[in-house]
Amino acid sequence: MKENNESVRLKIVRAATIGTSLNTFCEGLLKELTEDGYEVIALSSPDADLDELGKREGVRTIGVHMERRVSPWKDLVSLIKIMRALKKEKPDMVHSMTPKAGLLCMMTARWCGVPVRIHTFTGLVWPTATGLSRQILMMTDKITCACATHIIPEGEGVKQDLLRCITKKPMKVLGYGNVKGIDLDYWKRTTKKKDGQPFTFVFVGRIVRDKGMNELIPAFVRLHKECTDTRLLLVGSFEDDIDPVSPETKHLIESSDGIEAVGEQKDVRPFYEQSDALVFPSYREGFPNVVIEAGAMDLPSIVTDINGSREIIENRKNGVIVPPRDEQALFDAMKWMIEHPEERKSMAENARPMVASRYEQGFVRQCLKDYYKEMLDGEII
Repeated sequence: MKENNESVRLKIVRAATIGTSLNTFCEGLLKELTEDGYEVIALSSPDADLDELGKREGVRTIGVHMERRVSPWKDLVSLIKIMRALKKEKPDMVHSMTPKAGLLCMMTARWCGVPVRIHTFTGLVWPTATGLSRQILMMTDKITCACATHIIPEGEGVKQDLLRCITKKPMKVLGYGNVKGIDLDYWKRTTKKKDGQPFTFVFVGRIVRDKGMNELIPAFVRLHKECTDTRLLLVGSFEDDIDPVSPETKHLIESSDGIEAVGEQKDVRPFYEQSDALVFPSYREGFPNVVIEAGAMDLPSIVTDINGSREIIENRKNGVIVPPRDEQALFDAMKWMIEHPEERKSMAENARPMVASRYEQGFVRQCLKDYYKEMLDGEII
């Protein structure tokens, strides 16, 4: 039996398609794993985030370019490069996340005989796709699952979708779900919202169609006409080349005096602190960290009835749940938040304790580390 001690260190490769994903979801974790005695390598497309992660966590990095979209020739090149890296490193475990890294890394890890092959599904793309695109996306997820020895769905909703349409393999949601957890010392309100400011809704995330922008923006513009002392903060970047909002939505964002698009921000806490409620009308998620962050910052949330969001929010307890793709429902929920200050205050008071009891970072990380130990102890000989 190979043991995790000073003389023989078990080697783990953590992989994602882009460095930003690893840098975001593995912040602090890789350093902890190293301190626990593992040798850890981070693998993703080469970028500044991968470099930053390696320096901060004190781990080696491997840069292999991976296309986020289907690109057969480039994907084949990536596959060969990942295979060469795994044959050289001979890891005991490869743990991937994000779709393209999962497909390429699980395939190559299986071909290279890596004993423990874990893929985490943080969300599923195919449920909102149609036609041939849906079939291709489902096929790639099936291949990923077939090549993995273990599957971690980020939440119960993702688990049920996988069992229904992709694989019958046993899988386990760790803890209450969520792959990152939240640092409650970092995510906490330090200043109160100033008196006299407009009632402020905040959205944090990519400004794209799949996040519900084509419903949120016209709903807020209508609300702003009725309740002029309101504001919507959009914190995030547009992705016009991948999933653009409609031209009408883009025009409303640019022309409405109640909407402030502040772009992508390194630190979003000041925008939560300026706000009264989060509005997050996404079409699909795995387990949205934004909703957890907002709750830790004492904000109630308006979310859509989708995987992840409905697991974090209990309707009328720490937020409001509305149907996805429903402009009228968003309008009604935002107006209700304004017109029911006592109920909103109660939901705000519940938000942080509910997050703390389920998603505190130390608890989430320990669930993963216990899972690693169980898998490695059972498989490494």
